[in-house]
Amino acid sequence: MQRTNLLPLTLTLCIGFSMPSSRGAEPVVQRYNKAGMEALQHKNYSEAERQFESAVREAEKFGPEDPRLAFVLNNLAKTYEKQGRYAEAELLYKRALAIWERSDEPDDAHLAASLGNLADLYLRQSKYQEAEPLYKRSLAIVEQGSGPYHPDAVNSVTGLAALYHKQGKYAEAEPLFKRALALKEKASGPDNPAVAESLAGLAALYYSQDRYEEAEPLLKRALAIDEKALGPYHPDVAAVINSLAEIYSDQGKYAQAEPLYKRSLAIREKALGPDHPDLATSLNNLAAVYFTLGKHSEAEPLYKRSLGIIEKASGPDHPDVAATANNLAALYFAQHKYQEAAPLYKRALTIDEKALGPNHPDLVTDLENYARCLRKTRQGDEARQLEARAKAIRAARK
Repeated sequence: MQRTNLLPLTLTLCIGFSMPSSRGAEPVVQRYNKAGMEALQHKNYSEAERQFESAVREAEKFGPEDPRLAFVLNNLAKTYEKQGRYAEAELLYKRALAIWERSDEPDDAHLAASLGNLADLYLRQSKYQEAEPLYKRSLAIVEQGSGPYHPDAVNSVTGLAALYHKQGKYAEAEPLFKRALALKEKASGPDNPAVAESLAGLAALYYSQDRYEEAEPLLKRALAIDEKALGPYHPDVAAVINSLAEIYSDQGKYAQAEPLYKRSLAIREKALGPDHPDLATSLNNLAAVYFTLGKHSEAEPLYKRSLGIIEKASGPDHPDVAATANNLAALYFAQHKYQEAAPLYKRALTIDEKALGPNHPDLVTDLENYARCLRKTRQGDEARQLEARAKAIRAARK
């Protein structure tokens, strides 16, 4: 499901901080930060990085423990995270968190958000043991300071729900998703786009359990909310349509899924332009339908375009590049084009190894896919080495 917004909250620079007016530094930090936020919103990561790095340099003039520095460190960290540069992002998130923790005037809301940001990064990397205590601490801070029904609890509750969802702990995730939904309905009313976001999160949970009859009406309600509030051609509308199409596709209802994927693609292309990263999701999903239907000649150009968009937007080593390369490789493998598939499988493995480390559980699929392809090209020795690695990673998880 693509609609669920479980990504880190972005902290923006607070204008209300007291800063020395003689140096004029705060407006400079604000200007860089604002430009970075605008670039980040448009997924222009190289520009966002340049602006936030400038903001950090200016904010460091206030001292290494100044909360203003924590804000811009967080935003630079998120920019790195968006590019799949997880190790660099982690260092900055930790540095920002340390500033909030050591502050003479601690701000519980920002401390909780900073904990959540680091937890979200770990969740993205499937580092569940590291993420869970951070989410719980973040939630405890909000509950202690503002109560369990305060809107600030939503981010921590949603993050913890997403963690349990990814771990397959569906019984623990469901009440948290429902709690997040109730908090948003209470804070914003039943017809707010924020409510649509939580509806889609709960639908994603049901989707994972093949509870399609429960997921579908939630997505239809989310779609109605977004269409009414945002208009029929908003990118958020496209995202809900995409998720609804996934439900139909998973049930083999391709005649219903295909026009929805096309509609999602058309909205995103019109609203965001032909090279926006969100367009890659729609292209990839429509290609998957064609792949399943055996329409290989229609699937291939969509996968290739999706891959090109992600490479341009996020760089050649982003994990999303690995996922799309793997999909294109699978298409070639299904057509017995093993020479074309092998380098793509290898590339996916290399990218994921760099992003996740050599023993991460998510590498198992990459290793096995590449090994299977190598066997088809009579490279059995290398294939066995990869299979042994996959087996060892699986054994270590038990």
